[in-house]
Amino acid sequence: MVTPHPVRAPYPPGVPSAIAQHLIDRRKRQYAKDMTVDDEIEWRVTPGLSPYAETVAEMEARAAAIRAGEARELIWLLEHPPLYTAGTSAEDDELLLPDRFPVFRSGRGGRYTYHGPGQRVGYVLLDLDKRGRDVRCFVAAIENWVIATLADFGIAGRSEPGRVGIWTGHGADEAKIGAIGVRVRRWVSFHGFSLNVDPDLSHFSGIVPCGLGEFAVTSMARLGVAADMTRVDEALHRHFPAMLAALRCSSRSDKDS
Repeated sequence: MVTPHPVRAPYPPGVPSAIAQHLIDRRKRQYAKDMTVDDEIEWRVTPGLSPYAETVAEMEARAAAIRAGEARELIWLLEHPPLYTAGTSAEDDELLLPDRFPVFRSGRGGRYTYHGPGQRVGYVLLDLDKRGRDVRCFVAAIENWVIATLADFGIAGRSEPGRVGIWTGHGADEAKIGAIGVRVRRWVSFHGFSLNVDPDLSHFSGIVPCGLGEFAVTSMARLGVAADMTRVDEALHRHFPAMLAALRCSSRSDKDS
């Protein structure tokens, strides 16, 4: 079972501290084992709110270490404090309230997006040199991974041609529930996706989300699904093997990265 952090067992007062610590350490080792997707990929869930700049610095260092063969690939699930990020295609006039939250220039693709509490952010650091040199296939695999996760909660998500991300509803009810923005450097991916579980949706009003001002933003909670992060992480973990398998597309991109 996937949990966001090891659970400390309630040991009786009479248990010696050394034995109690041994049992706690054993539980932590079991937790790490449960998080293993395969021997080459670490599955990490960070509780609390992770500062953005420090997280990006660690992510970029990890991507370089993966390319050098010095670290395992990584799936990193976390939440950030309220902030806006600008992708490489962001336009200045799409930042409507520049003083509302901190704004970070990001090396990922895409335009402006919001991160904050109640949103699951997934950073996907994979070696595409061995898993498939096809960036479009990689983005589609992430989209389908999030769509499959939403389906476990009875939410029909989908991708739309020409609009990267995850969408729900039709007509007047159409809205974006997940965003994707990735970067590939020397065929190692980083950045990834965000899924709106139960964020404050009013926070999106400070930007034109992903440059698509004509579309609304929604969340699992807004759609009537009361899901906590643990259950969302379990579903992501459950569908991750299919995501990896989807990277083996028949076509391969010759584009340099």
